[in-house]
Amino acid sequence: MSSRNSAVDSQRLAQSWQGIARIIDHTNLRPDATPSHILRLCEEAREFGFGSVMINPCYVELSCSRLRGSPVKVGAVVGFPLGATLTSVKVFEAAEAMKLGAREIDMVMNIGALKGSERELVLADIRAVVDLVHAQAGLVKVILETGLLTDEEKVQACELSESAGADFVKTSTGFLGGVATVEDVALMRRAVKIGVKASGGIRTASDARAMIEAGANRLGTSSGVSIIRELRGHSSGKQ
Repeated sequence: MSSRNSAVDSQRLAQSWQGIARIIDHTNLRPDATPSHILRLCEEAREFGFGSVMINPCYVELSCSRLRGSPVKVGAVVGFPLGATLTSVKVFEAAEAMKLGAREIDMVMNIGALKGSERELVLADIRAVVDLVHAQAGLVKVILETGLLTDEEKVQACELSESAGADFVKTSTGFLGGVATVEDVALMRRAVKIGVKASGGIRTASDARAMIEAGANRLGTSSGVSIIRELRGHSSGKQ
């Protein structure tokens, strides 16, 4: 996807609450999330037409069971939230999640390696997960944790992720203090031709639209229900 086409698609999506719902990864990655919380997440995703649920790996099987027969995909995080586990561990974690039914994997980049200029390590780390997931027709999003990076490092991380075959670059985990910003999304959009996922601090309809207009074509948020309700209300008010 070119940056120009992405901008056109983003503008189109921003006109429709249904279009925005389809690019939301409805998320609950809290360490205290219970099975009942995850089941509610799945039901909300089905009701509001979200593209996927994004959960911790221990809930993949439960989510797949609840969402069977629906268009909602199940996604899991890998190397979360620090990105500092061994590549072999990330690959194993991704393999287990895929085996249980996950179709999308959000992996955290090795942040320290990037900041230490170990480009080959970063590239190999991402590529190993990408190769495993792509072999099973899944998607990989690479979490950069932009709040810990300089602009130059953000561009490097984007370029390495794209070179490794990732499908998306993603702003942040939302767990280390950083949130998605319009400036970071726009920078990432310029740096890559693959997808851009904005995640962290997206809580309102205006937040969602701003990220889309900056070039995001996927949104990660735990506030999807309130965002879509707000957008529905705006749509009803125009009629």
